[in-house]
This record gives sequence, structure tokens and C-alpha cells, in this order.
Amino acid sequence: MTTSRISLSNALSQHLKLGLVPKMANAIRMLSADAVEKAKSGHPGAPMGMADMAYVLWAHHMRHDPLTPDWFNRDRFVLSNGHASMLIYALLHLTGYELTLDDIKQFRQFHSKTPGHPEVGMTPGVETTTGPLGQGLANAVGMAFAEKQLAAEFNQAVDGQPLNIVDHHTYVFIGDGCLMEGISHEVCSLAGTLRLSKLIVLYDDNGISIDGDVNGWFTDNTPMRFKAYGWHVIENIDGHDVEAIDYALHQAKLESGQADGKPTLICCRTRIGHGAPNKAGGHDVHGAPLGADELAATRLALDWSHPAFEIPADIQNAWAGQEKGQASRYAWQQTFERYRQHFPTQAAEFERRMRSQLPQGFSQQLDNLRQTQCQTMATPIATRRASQCVLDVLAEQLPELFGGSADLTGSNLTNPKNMVRALHDQAGNHLSYGVREFRMAAMMNGMALHGGFIPYGGTFLTFSDYSRNAIRMAALMRIRVIHVFTHDSIGLGEDGPTHQSIEHIPSLRLIPNLDVWRPADLVETWATWQTAIARQDGPSALVFSRQNLPRLVTESDVAVEQQWQGARKGGYILADNAENDSSALTQRVIILATGSETHLALEAFKQLNDKGIKCRVVSMPCTNVFDRQPITYQNHVLPKDWPAIAIEAAQPDFWHKYVGRHGKILGMSTYGESAPAPVLYKHFGLTVDALVHAAGEAS
Repeated sequence: MTTSRISLSNALSQHLKLGLVPKMANAIRMLSADAVEKAKSGHPGAPMGMADMAYVLWAHHMRHDPLTPDWFNRDRFVLSNGHASMLIYALLHLTGYELTLDDIKQFRQFHSKTPGHPEVGMTPGVETTTGPLGQGLANAVGMAFAEKQLAAEFNQAVDGQPLNIVDHHTYVFIGDGCLMEGISHEVCSLAGTLRLSKLIVLYDDNGISIDGDVNGWFTDNTPMRFKAYGWHVIENIDGHDVEAIDYALHQAKLESGQADGKPTLICCRTRIGHGAPNKAGGHDVHGAPLGADELAATRLALDWSHPAFEIPADIQNAWAGQEKGQASRYAWQQTFERYRQHFPTQAAEFERRMRSQLPQGFSQQLDNLRQTQCQTMATPIATRRASQCVLDVLAEQLPELFGGSADLTGSNLTNPKNMVRALHDQAGNHLSYGVREFRMAAMMNGMALHGGFIPYGGTFLTFSDYSRNAIRMAALMRIRVIHVFTHDSIGLGEDGPTHQSIEHIPSLRLIPNLDVWRPADLVETWATWQTAIARQDGPSALVFSRQNLPRLVTESDVAVEQQWQGARKGGYILADNAENDSSALTQRVIILATGSETHLALEAFKQLNDKGIKCRVVSMPCTNVFDRQPITYQNHVLPKDWPAIAIEAAQPDFWHKYVGRHGKILGMSTYGESAPAPVLYKHFGLTVDALVHAAGEAS
């Protein structure tokens, strides 16, 4: 490989002279193979095939500090083909992160720091949870986008000299499987459009998947595909030639420094299981241990005479990255202190956002603004419109709030008054993701993981299916991402059953650690947004109506405040004429409702009261939050000995947990129809009359 344009990294030249390069790469191979063999489970082929790529990147190009893994200006590394997890575990151990050989030996074992696929928060140095192929790449696009936005917002110049506190790359390893997944098209198309030049992707082109040689099902011209996206593509790199890989990375970083640079794809042709004399190059090495005989043969082939899990001192010392990492971090800290001297306000704001802290006095100020808005807006509005009213206030107070929509901005109403659309040459606070819901959800995960933003994005509720796995990953990673889902039921009317959500709300509620909110009016919408913003340990799905809905409480400011306080608990007593009647002979019933059906429950309450039937209406905007309340509160709101019915324009089975096996539920057991919303509500029996009848029978 000629390197006339760019010289080799100094350390790489030194390693080559000392003969350390193959040994350092083979340390990755053998740690991976030995760990998989000990676990009797795992994927040795990809780590062995990508070891040379990983060596060059991590030893000579990555800026990171093993002693401070969360240092902000570190380069991000994402292993999108997460089944190759032993690659990153080997790298983290060898470079000096808090990951010991004993941790490596516990690969894939219960409560170990080396789970089967990388998990953020579980292992120091892991930036995101990967495994579902393609999503790591999508997360990385979100990270690179966050870096570009923050750089535009915070970087400054003094006396004509740049003072950049946001200046890092995002590196990604991907495999054939990542490129086969449709999400790779969704995100890479946008990455090219947005000119995310600090995104550098290394493609492990080994031609093998679990079923065998991919030529039977994957014959894309990948370089041409990415050139069409507007990427800088470096083709035909031998993935086992460290000089060629180093040269390609230098080229990629030169591209990232151009004023209108492009993201880079480096196509590395590799041999899966490289070093295994009998299994390399075939699918047998993809997802199973090498076996004792092949492992022994691999040691001979690689001239690796050391026992399992033993790394010679000279190799360990050559890999050690703590001193270099501390130097990089210290240099950045000096830059930041100069920045603080010249721009103290921006420095303080930057630090606040990197700590994921809300502004000082934010809650009180927001409460004041909320109370003013709720006092002045009493007319019926759709909760999607109520959401936009709340966003108008939030966006002015929270510069880290970053919105978007999958080509439905005008319908989802995710555009606050101060919206500025982010483009390839313009920073903003809102991104048009195009008709690509999965991309939006997975990119928001990457933005949240990067830090500096609270991302939210909108689409129709029925299209949440496109986003489902990324929503699940956000819940698994316990990150603050907010999904705005509008047009939530048959209430959207004439668009018909293709767009009318039936099963979506209850199925979203089944995702652990996802809070699903379905507010009924402006006050509950405020509670929804404020709780989602304050939550830092998981995502929220905010479900809003297309049709106008009346305010539930308007009698007094005190009553409105009580409604807001109750809504923040997920469920609360909205109306009650039976609380002080303890007679066992008294007819009484609870009506549970959410969203657009809550005002129907209130109307039914009035009629039941006239009939002398004791009734309680419970509004339940978020069952997940209600279920986390103290059991005493839950029993107060829903006494166990009171008969209960529920109404929700969705698949009804979920509500049996609250109304019991024999409790009555008014819901949707079939798909909808194309007709105006009032016609549909009457046709499907979601009416005040049906509620009154059901309540009379239940009591």
C-alpha cells in the first residue's frame, strides 16, 4: 500500500519496526476465541476478522481516556455488529478500562460486565447497546448529528483562532447484516444529506452470515450505494493490511476537516475467523466456539504460545492507553478553561447540559407558565394541539429540547413557535426526518446517549410499529427519549382502519420501562410533558388525539392544580360522589378512562348521579406511572371491593388488570372503519349511553 500522500502514524511505524503489530492484533483474536470457548457460546469469527481494523483504530486514531470513560470530547466508538462483542471487550481490557481478565473470563455469564451483546451502563467504555443489526449504525448517526449541532452552538473563536470544545469523531464497525437491514438505508441517506463528516464507518466485508456465503442473498454494490447517498467512499481496503487501514483512516479524517465534508465509508475486505486454519472464511466460525482442536490449531497458526487469557507484558504495555488518554483529556480541559475565561455563560450552560441537569429554577418557572396558560385556554382543543401549546413554552425554556417528525410536522404539531429546522449547513432545534420512523427513533437514541439534548420526535400512533424495536432499545438502555404519537384512535375518522390505532396503546404499555401517556386535556398534557422531561431513567410515549376534547376541570384554579397533581401520579380521582358513603348497600361503581374517552366518563357520571348511583371517575393518563405509586394510593383510587368498568378506544384486554376478569370494558376488538369520528364512536359503542348502561349493570 502506497502512503506517499499521508505518512503512517508514528506509533504504528514504531510497532511495525518492533514486530508488535501481529501480536497486538492476535491478542484480540485469542482473547475473543478463548472467551467464547470458555462460555461455550458466542461469535468468535467477527472479532478475529476485524482485529486488524480494531488495532489500527484503537491504538492509533481513537481519542479516548480509559480512566475517564465519560469524558465529553472523547471519540465515540459503536460496534454495530454487536454479536462481535468480544472485540470491544478485548479492546477495553487491553487499553486499560475497568475491565479485568476475570471479567473477560465471565463472558456471557450472569451479572457479568461482559454480556452477550454490548450494553451501555453495564461495561465501562460501551457507548450504546447493540445487537439488533443496523441500530448501532443508526445510533452513531444520531451521535454524529448531536456533535455537529453542539459544535455549531458552542464552538467559538478568539482573535480569529478557533476555540472548539466540541470536536470529536464517531467511529462505527458494521457488517453485512447491518447493511441488509433497511434501517441502514434510512440513516445513511440522511447522514449524507446532512454532511455528517465526522462520522467514519468501517465496513467488515467478510461475505459471510449465519446461513453461509451472502452472495446468494446480498449482492449490492455497497460502494456505489453509499456514493449515491453523498458519502466519501474508500474502496478495496485489505482489512488485514494495517498500513492500508491506517492510510484510509487518515483520508477519512482529512475529509472530516473539510468545510463541506462528507461522512466516510471505508470498505475493508476481511476473512471471518482470520487465523483459524480450518474454519476461517466459512459460516461455521460465525456463531459457535472454535472447539478445542481448532483453538489449538489457531494458536499454532498465529504463533501464540501463551495459555488462555494470558497477555504477555510487552503486548499489554504496547496496548496501554491510559497515559495517552489522560494527555488527550488534559489538553481538552485546558482548551475548555480558556473557553470559560472568554465565554463564561456559554461554558456554564455547556456543563449543565452535559450533566443532564435542567436549568436552575426551571420547575417553578414552568409551573408559573403552565398555570397562566391553563387559566387562559378553556376552549376544547385536540391534545395534539395542547401538546404544541406546551412545546411553545418548553422550547423557550430548554435549549436542549430537540424536536422532529417523520414527515408529519404539521399533523403531529411538533413544531414550537421558535422552531428552526436543522439542515446540512444550518443548526436548529428541529429535524425533518422524512418518511422514516425507524430512523428517527434510533437516531434519537443516539442523540440522547451522546449527551446535550433531550430529543423528541413525532409520527402517527399506528406507525409506531415501524419504530418499535428502537423504542424497546431506549427502554432497555434507560435513556430519556420522548415519542410523540398523534391520531391515536378511531377518533381520527375518515382515514380509516389503516391509520386507526387499535392494538398500539396496550402493546406499547407492555414494553418494560416505557411510560405510555394518553392525556385527556390541556392540564393532563402539561402533566404528561413535565413528567417526561423530568424523567431521566427511561423513554416516554406521549399519545395525543386528532379531535378536539373539552377541558375536564374549569371550576377554579385550585381544582385545576389538583387535577394536574393527580395526573402526574398516572391516575387520580376526577369525579366522585361516593367517597364518604361506606354503606355496603349503596350502589357504586368506578369508571376508568383515558384520553378522548375521559369526557364521556364525566358525562356518564352526571347521569348516574341523577339516577342515584354512586360513581367515581378515575382518569388514568399513564398506567405505568400509576403502577409505581405506593399501594396505599392505588387502593385509595381503586378500592378493591368496588366494581369497575373501563373505556378506551383501543384493544380492551389490558384493562382486566384493573377491572378484574369479569369487569366490563368498552373498547375496540376489531379494526375501525372510514367515517367521521362521531359516527364511529356510536357504531362501536363508545358512548355515554353505553357507559351508563354498563355502570348500572355493574353496580
